Amino acid sequence: MVHYKMNLMKKEVIASMIDHTLLSPVAGVREIVRLCQEAKKYGFGAVCVNPSYVAVCKKELEYSNVKICTVVGFPLGAITTQDKVSETVNAVLNGADEIDMVINLGAVNDCRFGEVELDIAAITEEAHFTGSKLGKKIIVKVILETCYLTDNIIDTCCLCAKRAGADFVKTSTGFATPKGSDGNLLPNGASVHCVELMRKVVGPDFGVKASGGIRTARKTVDMLMAGANRIGTSSGIMILNTWDESVIIPGYDDK
Repeated sequence: MVHYKMNLMKKEVIASMIDHTLLSPVAGVREIVRLCQEAKKYGFGAVCVNPSYVAVCKKELEYSNVKICTVVGFPLGAITTQDKVSETVNAVLNGADEIDMVINLGAVNDCRFGEVELDIAAITEEAHFTGSKLGKKIIVKVILETCYLTDNIIDTCCLCAKRAGADFVKTSTGFATPKGSDGNLLPNGASVHCVELMRKVVGPDFGVKASGGIRTARKTVDMLMAGANRIGTSSGIMILNTWDESVIIPGYDDK
């Protein structure tokens, strides 16, 4: 939950808001173990890994406070809802605490928002149900891939996520390849504008995760000031090492 007041952002508070991320298709067990060790050392809120490494993270992070986040329907969001549900159940049973699911972008492009909402709801309901059987609350984040969307579509997708019972909306996978009319690649990560819009739509009691291209402390500050309360990045250590604890972020406390 977001609590609105002026607050000095200590390093430990920032660390707790970071999903320490490694989603490279060529990452191996050694890199995942190192990721977990770093997360424990620096106090990151979660690690974010591909589903095949959830069990590895569960073993490495046992007795720690670091959560395990994994991805579903990643990175295209184009698999069937049934397949996304299956991925979700397997991930939770293997030890995942948080699910970052990719929205059905084809359905979004067709303006089939009823299907979009049902897709999100199916994953969210199964995640929450499976988690409840294990005695834990599973967090579901909905990746919108904002680089492909207009403001009006972002607005609608955020509302779909809220109605479907999800816990967060998230900007990006970091793997998208949008192109301009000249054929050149466009930015594919989080932007201040999109985060501000997402926060405005979902309100103060819903999560907003900024992810994609966040590599510096300055960019992290920008995302937090825009309304994000979770940061997905593979540059968390660099961000913490250059963090200025005198920075005041309007809009957050450390609860």
